[in-house]
Amino acid sequence: MMKKLLDMARTGQRSKPDGAGSEGGSMKAENERGEKLEIDREGNIIQRELENPSGVLPPDMTAEEMRMKNEDDIPGSIDEVKRLLEERCGLSASFDLVLREMVFGGRRVGIFYANGFAKDTVLTEVLKRLTYAMEEEMHDHALQTLFDELIPHIQVSKADNMSNAVELVFKGGTALFIEHEPAAIIIDAKNFPARTTEEPDLERVVRGARDGFVETLLTNVTLVRRRVRDPRLKLKIMNVGKRTNTDVCIGYLSDIANPRLIEEVRNKIKELELDGIPLAEKQLEEAIMRKGWNPYPLVRYTERPDVAAAHLLEGHVVIFVDTSPSAMILPTTFFHHVQHAEEYRQTPFVGTYLRWVRFVGVIGSLFVLPLWLLMVKDPHFKPEVLSFIGPSQSAHLPIMVQFLFAELGIDLMRMAAVHTPSPLATAMGLVAAVLVGEIAVKTGLFVNEVILYLAVAAIGSFATPSYELAMANRLSRLVFILATGLFGAPGFVISATLWVILLALQRSYDSPYLWPFLPFNWKGALAILIRIPVTSSNTRLSLTKPIDRSRQPQRQ
Repeated sequence: MMKKLLDMARTGQRSKPDGAGSEGGSMKAENERGEKLEIDREGNIIQRELENPSGVLPPDMTAEEMRMKNEDDIPGSIDEVKRLLEERCGLSASFDLVLREMVFGGRRVGIFYANGFAKDTVLTEVLKRLTYAMEEEMHDHALQTLFDELIPHIQVSKADNMSNAVELVFKGGTALFIEHEPAAIIIDAKNFPARTTEEPDLERVVRGARDGFVETLLTNVTLVRRRVRDPRLKLKIMNVGKRTNTDVCIGYLSDIANPRLIEEVRNKIKELELDGIPLAEKQLEEAIMRKGWNPYPLVRYTERPDVAAAHLLEGHVVIFVDTSPSAMILPTTFFHHVQHAEEYRQTPFVGTYLRWVRFVGVIGSLFVLPLWLLMVKDPHFKPEVLSFIGPSQSAHLPIMVQFLFAELGIDLMRMAAVHTPSPLATAMGLVAAVLVGEIAVKTGLFVNEVILYLAVAAIGSFATPSYELAMANRLSRLVFILATGLFGAPGFVISATLWVILLALQRSYDSPYLWPFLPFNWKGALAILIRIPVTSSNTRLSLTKPIDRSRQPQRQ
């Protein structure tokens, strides 16, 4: 049946319904519908409208309706405004869009808003004030009178065309259309559904601020503005997406951040031609970074406003996307993803110790399993002091297969933990630890050391502050295990060398990914290895090429 459908699609024909007449009758019906089946380049069956050079209108749409749909001037009649809104944005079809018609000072006014966005307490006060409008005030210059004198609100603007008015209403504003006036007044009284600020789960600290970003753009930039009270903090707003029209904000300190970096980021966002970014910052990252299949993150995500503020002071650019509780920081290196706010909430000595422990965890998550597998396959690589390493009993499965199954099992348990309701999470953990782990060892499927070293690698992954870096390291570890298990020592050496080379070739907005070690910069390397005291950090790092390198006056 599918083959027959594909054949007919290639020839532009349709199957005849039961009782159909001749082929000519079928083609006539096809032309009346103005459609045909085609196959696109990806092999999908699509349904297109036939070319119609005669200019026949789409079905169920009159010439007047088409004109109103494309009309951009604001009409002088409220009735025409209503019809225009019905054709342009489905006023009567969408239950949440409302046009409230009222009379102030003898002039008809249409108040257009989205019911879920309108801040009713503020708008009620505005309408209460408008009821005092006198007829003589509204006679000649009604729009200017309302704008200058009668609307008691701090955020009021004008929209000179219907497209701008509808766009601002969909962003949460309220439009006032006044009869016989060619423009609309936009009152920015919106109330987005939002949760309260709370500490993010992925970046918890023992001591420190407990607020975090939420899904509302204005709240997020306000949290940063509260920490960086510098008039040179610039927050540039842009829109991305033909359909979603998502607000994107670029934040930077104008006297620190590199102007070339700012311009490059702004141009890349401006040039995007997408339907939208409903998944917010992640889709924006893929669109502007164009990293393809590279699993390693080229931007850093944070949900903490203090982390975003610290990077702004270093000369980085921070990108906020509406509806996302995360901010993007760029440019970044591999070592930005292994830093954590907890290191700066402790003394420099304790912070340095925590940083080194985290480094050990990250390195262990990458190399503990392949190195153990290498020493099991080739015992002559095993030092005398590590002679106790190695399975004391055999299993039914080869060691490499055990590692691969165990890695997949860890990922399955992680996904199960995400999708398991909280009351059942403890039961799921018992099933994973006891029924799967212990019984798998007792039945001879796995050896004890495989479970032990896999747990060490998993703990190292969980200790990695960046979730994106942890997932990329997991994939790299799988490659190391496969290369070591198949080719032994040469496989491990070659795969590890290629891994370093691939990271060294990566760049995040002209910044080397392995900076400050490749290329080497001793000040940057010292800042990575040691948590330097605040009073000793006199200059900013050269990674971002900041305009102002001085962080504080040099001590004599």
